[in-house]
Amino acid sequence: MKRFRIAILLAVATALAVAAAASARHDGGVATAAKAQACVLLPDTKSSVRWELFDRPYLAKAFRAAGVSATIVNAQNDAQKQRAQAEQCLTNGAKVILLVNLDSGSGAAIENLAASRGAKSIDYDRLTLNGKASYYVSFNNVSVGKLQGAGVVKGLRAKGKFGKKPVVAELNGAPTDNNAKLFKQGYDSVLGPLYKKGTFKKGPDQSVPQWDNQKALTIFEQMLTRTNNKIDAVAAANDGLAGAVISALKNHGLKPIPLSGQDATPTGVQYVLAGWQSMTVYKSIRLEANAAANAAIAVVKGRTVKTNASLSNGTRNVPSIFLKPIAITKANYKLLFKDGFLKPSQVCTGTYKKFCK
Repeated sequence: MKRFRIAILLAVATALAVAAAASARHDGGVATAAKAQACVLLPDTKSSVRWELFDRPYLAKAFRAAGVSATIVNAQNDAQKQRAQAEQCLTNGAKVILLVNLDSGSGAAIENLAASRGAKSIDYDRLTLNGKASYYVSFNNVSVGKLQGAGVVKGLRAKGKFGKKPVVAELNGAPTDNNAKLFKQGYDSVLGPLYKKGTFKKGPDQSVPQWDNQKALTIFEQMLTRTNNKIDAVAAANDGLAGAVISALKNHGLKPIPLSGQDATPTGVQYVLAGWQSMTVYKSIRLEANAAANAAIAVVKGRTVKTNASLSNGTRNVPSIFLKPIAITKANYKLLFKDGFLKPSQVCTGTYKKFCK
């Protein structure tokens, strides 16, 4: 019996060790010592499901097709961990780092480190302020915000509230993320003039630390409490934050209101179809990932990187590659299926199946 218990304990210990190793690979641990020419530093799994669901496989496929060895890791919202991952990549011979920073301060430190080791950096999706990135690959994020603002305005018109001084709240992304500032700049450029004219009344306006959806739920619950539930529309910076708004509305027994989103996540598109969310923004991550991977591949192979714009990071203009975002509503959501971005089976399921036509 004693030998049996010992055998069981050994089996359990072995299983735990295997599970821990698998977890380390999944969450971006730096235990691997494999050589790699390119290194991708993803930020987390909280700000959006996109990083693991879309970016990782698209980037991996592009590097494999080009015959360039690459390491792709996720910092799980830990700046120190992302720095350690960068250190490991550079030790393993990375010539280029594709960085999605957690904040500009830690991102700039990583880019300084890369430069000191003779490697180049590419800002991916998020610009690193005062950093040393050689290139920046993203969408025009002010344009993303403008689409969101226009979506809120269109939603208010559709509900007949445009001329009734509706209260519009703003639920912004992380204050440490420069993209969140650009999104806000975009939707404020649409909503701001309407506030000034008195057409709309500006309601609560707050950022969500670390794009944390649970914190967003708490923040929006507080917004509803402060306004006695009198919020007529919300400019939400992405689908995760929009989902928090929807949860709060349901918790309070309230009806859908005009609400923006971003990322065209399966859940976000379901909410659009069900009428809980007015729109989302489709940024073809496949195109963005391919553009970023191609830039990194060009750096590794000593080729010229073709850019189509430039953007100041606070200290200099960074050669950039900008792609065009698209607003998604009930009218054109099937574009996501046509492009292969989402599958009908991810959206048209359960209670949402009846909305797909």
